[in-house]
Amino acid sequence: MILEATGYRKATYYYWVKRFDMPNKDEEIESLMKEIRSSHKDYGYRRMTQELRNRGIHINMKKVQRLMSKLGLQVTSYTRKSRKYSSYKGTVGTVSKNRIHRRFYTSVCHQKITTDTTEFKYFVKSPTGSVQIKKLYLDPFMDMFNGEILSYRITEKPTARGIHEALEEAIQITSDCPYRRTFHSDQGWAYQMKSYAKKMKDHGIFQSMSRKGNCLDNSPMENFFGILKQEMYYGNTYTSFEELKTAIDKFIIYYNYERIKFKLDWQSPVTYRENYQQNQAA
Repeated sequence: MILEATGYRKATYYYWVKRFDMPNKDEEIESLMKEIRSSHKDYGYRRMTQELRNRGIHINMKKVQRLMSKLGLQVTSYTRKSRKYSSYKGTVGTVSKNRIHRRFYTSVCHQKITTDTTEFKYFVKSPTGSVQIKKLYLDPFMDMFNGEILSYRITEKPTARGIHEALEEAIQITSDCPYRRTFHSDQGWAYQMKSYAKKMKDHGIFQSMSRKGNCLDNSPMENFFGILKQEMYYGNTYTSFEELKTAIDKFIIYYNYERIKFKLDWQSPVTYRENYQQNQAA
């Protein structure tokens, strides 16, 4: 009676009855995918496929995409447009020429370093019950060789002190470079300061700056800021400086040591650098 009412053939009915009784041959893979998602909440099907392969499971990318859809593991992070923080205050010191010219690629570790400042907001409730908007500033230094964040400082105000401390640490870390280094930035007021330029000169480092109002001249750092805010900031509400700072600290560690990237042969920045250094030593 059911087959007559639905118009299905008898063979079709028994075909699906038989399939319902079959064991799930992908149960182990699905379990592993859920485990990977618990540690990497923003892995899409490409990164998920490579992570499975890194764990010894060679699987087709389309099958991973299908299983992720079945399990509801699609990436749910989103972006939100907001006013971009600008540290440009006009010409307040020395503006260096653009030595990078968007030649971001380098095969030498610690040779080309880039930096910038970005702004975050968090919300604090006052004793009267009103909500105040507070700000946090991140000043990282990145190696263009592998996208690794070498040093950074987090401050409540955009001060030169935080930038100079992160700069000093980045200079020490990159001192093993056999070639003359280049440190790139935009034309922010802190990077135009005489003390910043002197630090470069004292260590024999080329200083380079993007052209005015051209964010594409520093796209590696802008790309990192986009990833950072998409994966740990947008969609979350932070209610204290320490809470937001801790979240940024954890993400940078995750980004450096665990988050695999296609252009690094599906390795994390630190793993890619360590393999490079081992090959150089050999």
